[in-house]
Amino acid sequence: MHRERHSIERIGWLRAAVLGANDGIVSTASLLLGVAAASASHSALMIAGVAGWVAGAMSMATGEYVSVSSQADTEKAALAEEQAELLEDYPGEFRELTSIYVHRGLDPALARQVAEKLMAHDALEAHARDELGISAATRARPLQAALASALSFSLGALLPLLVALWVPVAWTRPALVASALISLGILGGIAAKTGGAPILPGVARILIWSALAMAVSSGVGMLFGVAAG
Repeated sequence: MHRERHSIERIGWLRAAVLGANDGIVSTASLLLGVAAASASHSALMIAGVAGWVAGAMSMATGEYVSVSSQADTEKAALAEEQAELLEDYPGEFRELTSIYVHRGLDPALARQVAEKLMAHDALEAHARDELGISAATRARPLQAALASALSFSLGALLPLLVALWVPVAWTRPALVASALISLGILGGIAAKTGGAPILPGVARILIWSALAMAVSSGVGMLFGVAAG
């Protein structure tokens, strides 16, 4: 059971990392395609790519920090409320925890015994885990979530940036499309497999929508390039 819990935690982090990397690949590749389609110079292409990478990573980190901070505040308020209820009505909270264990399949006598032991050890922890669904493993960590989000986005953005840096200008657009779709297909397969979903539909979804995003960005860049010309 202990190994299974940690396996679930690793899967959750892996899926979050894959999604962040997907965002980095799609947004950066789409931006570079749009700039390249506008017939921009190689230096302008790289400046736009680096700016997009930094802005995207900061945006991901900020959004994740704000979101997880709100979750942490909610958890903190719920724990404070639960602590107050334990101080005001300990017997009532004991009955509530016993009822939870009965509904989970324990017979009433065993449920009372388990509730008594757990509350004697740490009443707030027992109620947080079994009543509120809050545990040390699932507790919201805003800074950790923000850093992980920015890092995964940055790793994804690195691929199209390296392609734009190393590939000759004439081949930049096809190389960006090919490298992005291949890497997105691999990541989509990993995300589907870790989530227990069918691999092919998961890969197809991400490839279709990513190709659409890159096509639209490239089209917009071409329109601006023609207008500027």
